[in-house]
Amino acid sequence: MILVGVLAAVIWITGRVMGTPTQARLLMLGILLTAVLGLHVLLPDGHPLREATGSDPRLWLLLIAAVGVAWIYSRVLGRVRAEAVRRQTPEPAPAPARGTFSDDELSRYARHITLREIGGPGQRQLHDAKVLVVGAGGLGSPALLYLGAAGVGTIGVIDGDQVEVSNLQRQVIHGEADVGRPKAQSAADAVVALNPHVTVRTYSRRLTGEIAPELFGGYDLILDGTDSYATRAMVNAAAVRAGRPLVAAALTAWEGQISLYDPARGGPCYACLFPEAPAPGLSPSCAEAGVAGPLPGVLGTMMALEAVKHLTGAGETLRGRMFLFDGLHAEARVVALEAQPGCPVCDGRGAAGRA
Repeated sequence: MILVGVLAAVIWITGRVMGTPTQARLLMLGILLTAVLGLHVLLPDGHPLREATGSDPRLWLLLIAAVGVAWIYSRVLGRVRAEAVRRQTPEPAPAPARGTFSDDELSRYARHITLREIGGPGQRQLHDAKVLVVGAGGLGSPALLYLGAAGVGTIGVIDGDQVEVSNLQRQVIHGEADVGRPKAQSAADAVVALNPHVTVRTYSRRLTGEIAPELFGGYDLILDGTDSYATRAMVNAAAVRAGRPLVAAALTAWEGQISLYDPARGGPCYACLFPEAPAPGLSPSCAEAGVAGPLPGVLGTMMALEAVKHLTGAGETLRGRMFLFDGLHAEARVVALEAQPGCPVCDGRGAAGRA
């Protein structure tokens, strides 16, 4: 009797230590007791093994019955608990079928869908689009926020800098808590917090001429919010090489400019207008000349607007035109642009397309 009790204790304790479910441990105890009962039935009275395990088989029948009841009870209790958890857990919202928007998205994009120039098909084009923003600074900040809010499905952001206190005067996508963080990651967190239905890809590194063409090839549209001629020229060359349209803006002090450079579709490229770097002092950086805090918001928001128009086919974009903005005197004008035959970057493809 003691031997069987020891074996039963070993089975129960060992199973518990190893994480064996209660039902499995009860089943093993049932098998042990059934084996002992079998010995009592098969062995004759007075057999040493039968005497060592108790002389009356009715005791083992009672124990087997008790273990069976306990096993059945544990099974029933487990099912009751599972059913209770299921009823307390809210049903997950059904995933929207391909080609449709969820109720939340329909409500979120209702003002776009109402617009005759965008509508449902245009919003679907935004959802399926991939846009890369180069730079998460003054221009990239509002552009990224409005691209995310507009429902552009995949947004890429590349920036190798970290957030500094001096950025917060105009780079509104970052906050005080983001100081010291990579700008690309800080910007991505803000966009996803604004709209969880979009995907943001981050590249916390400097853009180089070696990686730019291949990176650009994975996107439908490039937005350039950088602040140096060398970087803008590199972005333009990579966009032309990848056959991707480029929305680029630039600003200093109180003034800014923006255009859509798209030689593949009849427009000039950036190098058609600016084939060489400006002379020193003619185009100072924001750090040198300063910049009015809201000015990047004006131009960066226009970059997002041009992206929405280009992707949906709404209205007239700035392809072949440049918007010039003077914030100090509240003046704006648009000038026509032309591709230059023999351009070293696009070879005047825009001019050839209009010929």
